[in-house]
Amino acid sequence: MNRGGPPAPTPGVTRCTEITDFADRLIVWQHRHGRHDLPWQQTRDPYRIWLSEIMLQQTQVTTVIPYYARFLARFPDLAALAAAPLEAVLEHWAGLGYYARARNLHRCARTLVATHGGRFPESPQAIAELPGIGRSTAAAIAAFAFGARAAILDGNVKRVLARHFGIERWPGETQTERALWTLAESLLPARDTAAYTQGLMDLGATVCTRRRPRCDDCPLHAGCLARAQGRQETLPVSRPRKPLPLRRTVMLLLADGERVLLERRPPSGIWGGLLSLPESDSATPAAAQDLARRHGCELLETRPLPALRHTFTHFQLDIAVLHCRVRRDEVASDGPGCWLALDAAHEAGTPTPVRKILNEMRKDDTARNAGNHSTNLRCDR
Repeated sequence: MNRGGPPAPTPGVTRCTEITDFADRLIVWQHRHGRHDLPWQQTRDPYRIWLSEIMLQQTQVTTVIPYYARFLARFPDLAALAAAPLEAVLEHWAGLGYYARARNLHRCARTLVATHGGRFPESPQAIAELPGIGRSTAAAIAAFAFGARAAILDGNVKRVLARHFGIERWPGETQTERALWTLAESLLPARDTAAYTQGLMDLGATVCTRRRPRCDDCPLHAGCLARAQGRQETLPVSRPRKPLPLRRTVMLLLADGERVLLERRPPSGIWGGLLSLPESDSATPAAAQDLARRHGCELLETRPLPALRHTFTHFQLDIAVLHCRVRRDEVASDGPGCWLALDAAHEAGTPTPVRKILNEMRKDDTARNAGNHSTNLRCDR
């Protein structure tokens, strides 16, 4: 049993036969049973392939499809994306999470227009040098758009290889990941690379799934060490878990019955560039009063809304919410916020917790907000 990484190569012809058999079986399976009707599969346009690959990072296909269609309707090509303001890109990304992907998408589009004549380079090495595109994503773009022969190693592929070859170390460990890259490159077929690459993705997404894999339907089950050892549920080895640190914040929801106050967050960091609710260290009426005054408002009433917890990759955030009903003067203030109509706030680029808070406010204040249909964005300054 191998405990240090990928198994040692079988000498000579036997190992070559195993590699060829792995690729051949996967290609045949993909042609017969793989996915062929996803919206980004009927094109060799690198822009559309790139967009799908970025959206699919950390996100399931069923979630991505409507976002993909809506994004393309607004930004149909690379030039349109590069010319758009970042705020518009974030608005069409809102709800997908991991917002650095959207910021890098926009930055990459502008880089391609500025330095590559608005065209993608064709080699995976050159693509990987672009903002927000890693080695595996670059290989996928090059394979699907340009027919390049390049290995991918996303989460699904790591799971397939870890199970098939009985790799008993966490795939995210640097040494193990290097070994996985070597293995992935050794398995590449001489031809039909796009079908092989798609087959790996499809196998990991639909058959060799994280929970309850369908081993009897797998074209590679005969040589799979995890299946032979009954270890499908324990391979790949999970990342060593540490308790997530807990942070706390207070969000102040200022609303005048027609509009709600939102502020643009800094361009980098958590929820970078999105519209969000003002934050405070305190949920006291005094904190609400101070914020209201800064925005030319009279505070009429405060009441707490249900708190919520939002989990990020590296920490958890507890959010206390104070609903502040205000009377707003139509004068400039020294605040950086924008007053957004309640209906429009749901369509704006806001983080998921803020959308939940706005939904809760609408339930809490339905009568007060009834009949308002304005969608104009008005800023303090």
